[in-house]
Parts: sequence; structure tokens; C-alpha cells
Amino acid sequence: MDFRGKWVFVTGASAGLGREFARQLAVDHGANLVISARRLQKLEELKAELEPKGVQVVCVTGDMSKRDDVDRVIQEATAGRHLYGAVLNAGATHFGHHHHLPWDDFLSMLQLNVTSNVRMATELVAHMKGHRLGGGLMLVSSMSGMMPVPYQSAYSGTKAFLNSFGTALAHELEGHPVSLTVFAPGGIQTEMTAGEKFSTLTKWLAPADVTARAGLKAMRRRERLAVPGFLNQLGAFTFRFVPRRFAMGQLASTYRKALLDSGVKE
Repeated sequence: MDFRGKWVFVTGASAGLGREFARQLAVDHGANLVISARRLQKLEELKAELEPKGVQVVCVTGDMSKRDDVDRVIQEATAGRHLYGAVLNAGATHFGHHHHLPWDDFLSMLQLNVTSNVRMATELVAHMKGHRLGGGLMLVSSMSGMMPVPYQSAYSGTKAFLNSFGTALAHELEGHPVSLTVFAPGGIQTEMTAGEKFSTLTKWLAPADVTARAGLKAMRRRERLAVPGFLNQLGAFTFRFVPRRFAMGQLASTYRKALLDSGVKE
């Protein structure tokens, strides 16, 4: 894929990995951007940073945990333009004991991580198929969808769905001018992992700019499933052969200790 001079849509672009995707698409690849998030001020700051690079940037606010906002954002993102690429990055997690997760917060996470991404992928694939340029989508998932993480159980479940849905749909699109890449990184240094709960896990978190670069490389190559980083790839491979109870026990111990160190109790 060649993004130069074409329109690319990025969700969750106000901070963290989404912001890095947008920066690199504009600066390194010369893409015009439609950027979406809840915080308009953050989007406008990013627009002011990137437009002097010679690209166009359109800001669209919306809460992807709300169905009406999802539909409106799709309409605004595609109005009068052909999207050649889309990076569906918006998501949320809960790090802690599952019984501490309020039910309404779980439903919001489900809508944000799963339903909105399926809705957008469905509409945007049809949009891209309708133009001769075709295009490609990237679903930003997580290794936790391959290696379930205790104390992020609901989050792991949503990402497991994305991994399965995305890779299956990617194969359905074979032979079409539209591709889909499922990008499954490990932990990343973002706002989502900036709290005290993650403080003892920071050595395992990858920089957002390095992760974004790997994701765009996979998307440009139209890879169906991409796990960035040698250690992550090794972990995903060995998890298939190590006894599940042992591997899950090690993960549970590490994350339980991080919670205890941050003062979280049962």
C-alpha cells in the first residue's frame, strides 16, 4: 500500500498509539488524515502539528462506545472523500479483579472494543470496495487475545474476538482490492498504561512510536495477522506448546504482584 496523497482514517487519535499512527502516516507517508477521538482539543492540536507538513487533516469527534456516534463518525469520515486506509485503534481496558469491573463499564468496553470495530470494518470494507483504488484496514488488537491475561479478563476476551473476526474476514477478502490486517502488539507505553497499577510492568511496555511503525509496515504489506517484536513473537509461539496452566499461572502471578504493589486489594 502507498498512502501518499490518499486519505486515511484513524480512530483513537488523540493520544498514545493512535496519535503515533497519525503522526507517522502524515510525516513519513504523506497521507491526508481523518482523525477521530472524544477530545476535540487534542485532535485540533494534532491537526495544527501535522498540517504544516503539507497534508490535510480533518477532525471528527465521537465516542466509539456509543452506536449513534459510531454511525455519525463513519458518515463524516467518508463524506466527499474516498478512504484508502483505516486504522481502527480506539479501545479501553480494565486492569484489576474482574469483580471490580462495573457491569455498565463492561458493556461500554464491549461496545468500544468489539461492536464499534465490527460496525466500522463492515461499512469501510464496503466503502473501499466501491472505489477502484481499493484500500486496506487495520484492526488494532492485542496479544492478550492470543495469551489471555488474568486481571484483564474482559479486555482479553474482547481482543480474542477481534483476532478471530479480523483474521477470518482477512481471508474472505482475498482476491479483492481491499485487505485487512489484525495488529496484535503486547503492552505499550500509552495513557492506558500510565497508572500506578502498571508501574511495575513498565519494563515490558514498548514505546508507542516503535509499535506504530511496526503496525504500518504490516498494513502496507497487507499482512493478515502481525505481532510486533521478537520477544512477543516468541511468546506467542511458545504459548501454543507450553502447558496452559503453567503459562497462565506465570501471567497471573506477575499481574497479581503488580496490583498488590500498587495497593489494590481483593
